[in-house]
Amino acid sequence: MALELAKSKITCNCISPGYVWTPLVEKQIPNTMAARNMSKDQVINDVLLAAQPTKEFVTVEQVSSLALFLCSTDAAQITGANLTMDGGWTAE
Repeated sequence: MALELAKSKITCNCISPGYVWTPLVEKQIPNTMAARNMSKDQVINDVLLAAQPTKEFVTVEQVSSLALFLCSTDAAQITGANLTMDGGWTAE
């Protein structure tokens, strides 16, 4: 898609976040606590954020800020890219 649209000044990129703190993720924690006999902190650190070296959730605001940037003229030459925001997960 990025190649097909390159001359049309339309960019096509992918944002690949790690775990994003959303109501859906928050609602999964009690079930995981029960299923694994773990505390909330254990589920967050040892299950959900196990692969993210920063041990922090990506925020909705961070994802939306990157999306807005990609829609700006400052990002006009970024196309065909997969931008990860996963606290270093893919660097491992």
